[in-house]
This record gives sequence, C-alpha cells and structure tokens, in this order.
Amino acid sequence: MRLPEKYENEMKDLLQEEYEAYKESLGLPIQQGYRINTGKISKEEWEKIAPFSAKEVPWIENGYFLLDDFRASRHPYYFAGLYYLQEPSAMTPANRLNVEPGDFVLDLCAAPGGKATELGSRLKGKGMLVANDISNSRAKALLKNLELAGIANLYVTSEEPANLCQNFPEFFDKVLIDAPCSGEGMFHREPKMIEYWEKRGPEEYVPIQKQLILYGSRMLKPGGKLLYSTCTFSKKEDEEVIQWLLEQNTDMHLISIAPYEGFSKGFGLSECVRIFPHKMSGEGHFLALLEKKATEQDNTQKQKLQMGKELKLPNCVEEFFSLLKFPIDRSCLKLEKERLYLLPNAVKMPKLRYLRTGLLLGEVKKNRFEPSQALAMALKPEHFASCISIDSTDVRCVKYLKGETLDVSDLPCNNKKGWQLVCVERYPLGFGKLSNGILKNKYYAGWRWQ
Repeated sequence: MRLPEKYENEMKDLLQEEYEAYKESLGLPIQQGYRINTGKISKEEWEKIAPFSAKEVPWIENGYFLLDDFRASRHPYYFAGLYYLQEPSAMTPANRLNVEPGDFVLDLCAAPGGKATELGSRLKGKGMLVANDISNSRAKALLKNLELAGIANLYVTSEEPANLCQNFPEFFDKVLIDAPCSGEGMFHREPKMIEYWEKRGPEEYVPIQKQLILYGSRMLKPGGKLLYSTCTFSKKEDEEVIQWLLEQNTDMHLISIAPYEGFSKGFGLSECVRIFPHKMSGEGHFLALLEKKATEQDNTQKQKLQMGKELKLPNCVEEFFSLLKFPIDRSCLKLEKERLYLLPNAVKMPKLRYLRTGLLLGEVKKNRFEPSQALAMALKPEHFASCISIDSTDVRCVKYLKGETLDVSDLPCNNKKGWQLVCVERYPLGFGKLSNGILKNKYYAGWRWQ
C-alpha cells in the first residue's frame, strides 16, 4: 500500500519503534464484524440461531467477528433487524458511552446509524434519542437503519449543529460526537481514503471538530457525559481538540473509559483511548469521554409536556388499535395530514428539519388505516393479535421480502382474516393481510430484497 510521505513521517513520529508493526498491519486481511441488536434478541438466543461462523469481539459484549465470507446482509435475520454489520473498532464509542434506559441522548453526526442503533437499543424504549446528520440524503439512510432496528423513541433530524445547540441548551444526558475526520484509521479498509487525505488533510477538519465538540458540550446537562470519537490518528484531530475544549470549558473534564488490554492511552491525555490495528483486531480509532460538572442546583431546561386532550381518532384507526396488545398513551399521539405518530415522552420539541418525529404508526387513507413498516419492526409477536411465523429456510421468507403474495394456508395464526404480523421465526419482518389462506404482501417496497 502506497502511503503519502508526509503521512508516513507523521506516523513514524507518533509511533516511534512501533511504526513498522503498524505498517505490516496494513497488509493483513480486512476484519469484518457485526453487532447484535439486544433490543430484539439476547446474546444467548442469538447464539442458538446464528447462521454464520463468528467469534466474540472481546471488548464489545454484543459484538462478533465474521469468520467467513457469508453475505450477512442477504439473510432474513438481517431484514428482521437482529444485527448490524459494523467494523469492530467502530462499535466502541456507543458501547463506552454507557447509555441507560430513560436517558435523553443525542448522536450529533449519526449517519449511517451504526452507533445510533446501539444507543437506541440501550434505551430499551425509555427516554429519547435524537439522531442528526447535516446531510439530508445520509439522514434518510440513518432513518432506515433506526427503523429496521425497531427504535421507536426517536427523532431524526437533518440540522446544522449550531441550530440544534440554540434549541437544546443543557438538554441531553448523553451526547455522542463521531466527528468527520481525515480518516487515517481507515486507510487499510478503504485505500481510496488516502486520496481524500492528500486533498483534505487533518487541518481542514480541525475547525469543524472544535465547533462540533463545543456545541455538544453546550447541549449537555450538568452531570452528563459526552463521548468524542474519530477514525483518525492525527493528534491535531484527537488530543489537541480535547485539550482545546478543556481550555474553553472549565466545567468539562475527562473521565476514564472502561478498559481493555489492547487499548492504548492517549498522547498527553491518558484518559483518552487509541485503537491501533497492530495491537488489536480492528481499524484505527480514537475515543475521549468527558463529563460536565454537576451543579448543586439543577438549572437545566425543564421538559414541557404536551398534556391535554386525547386525540380523536378515525374509526379505522380504532379498529386497528384493537389488534395491538399493549396500551398507547393517547396524549403522545400526533396526526399530521394522513400520518399518525407516537411521540416519545410527550416532550414539546422545537421546530426543526425532522425526517421522523417518534414512531410512525401508519397512514389514514380515506376510510382505511395502513400500518407502517416502522411499527412492524418496533413490535414483538406478543404485541399483536395475530402473527404468521415463517422459517428462515422456507422459500416463502425471501418471497415475502421480495414483495410477493404468499399461500400460507398451512401456517398457524390466531385470526384467519385481516392484518397479520409476518415474522421470521417469531422476529417481525412486516405486515400482511390474510384472506382465504392467501397473504397479501404489505412489506415496504423501498426495503425489498433485490
């Protein structure tokens, strides 16, 4: 692999006697990985059904290395949102932020969703996730991955960080900033990054990174935690950005990250973590965990709840709601044009560029209600009146994902007519409508197996 001379000199200065070991690691096979979605399946359950060879990522409790070239994105379990394909080192930031159920969480640079999906699953349906990406096209991919993962308590935005900061002062318990960077840690996996580095080196990203971490710190509640990460080795983008923030914000301080024997300490800031590919089975990464000083008096912005009238719903919606086997807080419902949403926490949110506000339940079309793909992915079989479960090896499973009509007369279900939650071995894939043993396919066209 050809490396720019300037980059080689900087890495030699950074790594000293370890440089040759690093250089040799660039010739090793690329390590593929995936992380299971613990919001949908436990580790114990997954290991009973896992369809491909893997071994555990030792520093990520729900992470695995793929051991063969199995096309993991071409399996019904992937379409059920049971796992997310992710490079092992990139699993670390969301894992080490220690999100807890009930937290208000911000992922400031969230697309395509590898970290946001983990943050959302850790909330276990409580609290709220705001996932933002400044690029509208990337935010659309982010939304799909979050809905595939079954995350319901979310807002997906495509906003300038400055505007978010203005609207969310000291609002979040946890903030993740996986900052755009020069990508030096990805040269092994994506050699084309070298060309980008030669055009746009670390110096171009530092002002952006400083701006992002400053905004993130201002949106953090007193006592809250912020995790800053990059996939680059440059001290300018890593330790120097952290040092700059500490000088700007005296109420922020570094705290230790849960250790692993392969982690390296930051240069000059020992609480920071560096992941080097010659020391661990993963690409290059940098992490810093910061905490905002708690105040004796809580001056944070109080949550304003949308208390009030319960939304009057059309009869077709009420009829569909009778199939749901869990209570819905009607004060959290919002009907916008034809679309019905379930908002998280009934928190009054500012006017922003939203791609999604809460869980899209479905659309009211004339005198009928069409439930959404997002709702299907957020459900469990016991949450719906009637389910059809198809084995992953049954050809009808892939046919369903391709949008085909199915004969399911041999498969058991509670209701022999009407809406069905279609599952692969009890893990939801989408909806269908049953009549005389024939399932009319309602799988979302934009997600179909190609």
